[in-house]
Amino acid sequence: MELWLEKLKSLRLLYAEDEEGIRKPMANTLSYYLKEVIEAKDGEEGLDLYYEQRPDIILTDLRMPKKDGLYMVKEIRKSDKKTPILMITAHTDKEYLLSAIELKIEKYLIKPVSLDELLASLKLCVHEIELDRSVTVEWAGCRFDFKNKRIFNEGKEIEMTHKESDFLELLVRKKGLVVSYEEIELSVWKEEFMSIAALRTLVKSLRKKLPNHPIKNHSQAGYSFEN
Repeated sequence: MELWLEKLKSLRLLYAEDEEGIRKPMANTLSYYLKEVIEAKDGEEGLDLYYEQRPDIILTDLRMPKKDGLYMVKEIRKSDKKTPILMITAHTDKEYLLSAIELKIEKYLIKPVSLDELLASLKLCVHEIELDRSVTVEWAGCRFDFKNKRIFNEGKEIEMTHKESDFLELLVRKKGLVVSYEEIELSVWKEEFMSIAALRTLVKSLRKKLPNHPIKNHSQAGYSFEN
């Protein structure tokens, strides 16, 4: 068994979905991979169970009666910025995607969701949990200090701009996944406009500073961290 699957087996997941015909089979399947799956029929119940159970991972549908998934996540994020959240929706509206990114959603999944896709997303959650439990990430002689957003190569600190450190942290947290231009703009440029030229300049600068060129370009899609 892969190491991340072993780690997943020790975690508890809150699953909010109003359609019982979808929720029950999915919860039963996920119970093979996780320590416990806590079920909620809407965002209101999901929020109550979150405060009561404090799960390690949250999986929620976006559209639900009473209180929807977006409301639940917004309430959770007021005090909890770390618990990994996966959001499932049948809608591809850009505004929903941007709202999810602003709320630090690990993955935005479009229905119908395959088991392989869900497991890949849970692997990302395990990685995120491990990062939050650790202080640094190391590769090829480099050490990235998450708490202070500083990077060292062979013990010597590498000077980075705020945007460079924010960009590197975003890619490391999503290691192995392609981070889209939209997400980079929201997470790194924040309220500013990001041109592709400005992004390329930032990436070029970082590549000169980092050994083994861990930043990979994916044409017309985004960037990823591979090492």
